[in-house]
Amino acid sequence: MKLLDVELLSGLAAAPIEKRSITNLRVLNEAFDYPKPSSFSRGLRIDLNGLAILLISGTASIGESGESIHIGDFRAQTRRTFANITGLLAAEGATWKDIVRTTCYLRDIERDYAAFNEERTAFYARQELDPLPASTGIQAILCRPELLIEIEAIAMFRTEPAP
Repeated sequence: MKLLDVELLSGLAAAPIEKRSITNLRVLNEAFDYPKPSSFSRGLRIDLNGLAILLISGTASIGESGESIHIGDFRAQTRRTFANITGLLAAEGATWKDIVRTTCYLRDIERDYAAFNEERTAFYARQELDPLPASTGIQAILCRPELLIEIEAIAMFRTEPAP
């Protein structure tokens, strides 16, 4: 492409997409041992022509003061992780029915996947999800050695009636 074409195209660029950080300090705070200010948001909200998209960062079993909780108890960490994501969704007027995708990171997938799938299946049944979100499970080293699970999620919902 010629330089002139690039200059013309750059002049046609659309306005920036509206986005802002999301959080819910009643259930989840920034980790006390991260540098301040943190280098990431707990979540990001993007508003596009009547559609809201929530990008929820990896969320784990973190308490109201930023501390790791339920150390050594995989099932309790999983339930707290779901509760923290639920709180982030609620802060934006969303629910698990708005979740379209999750990525689930397990410290030891061979040891913990069966328990994870039982907890997730029971949680999703209580939420009455149909269809279920798309999901990927990955074994990973997490940001703190005591954390056994971390989940990131994407939610989408309408903020205005469909045309």
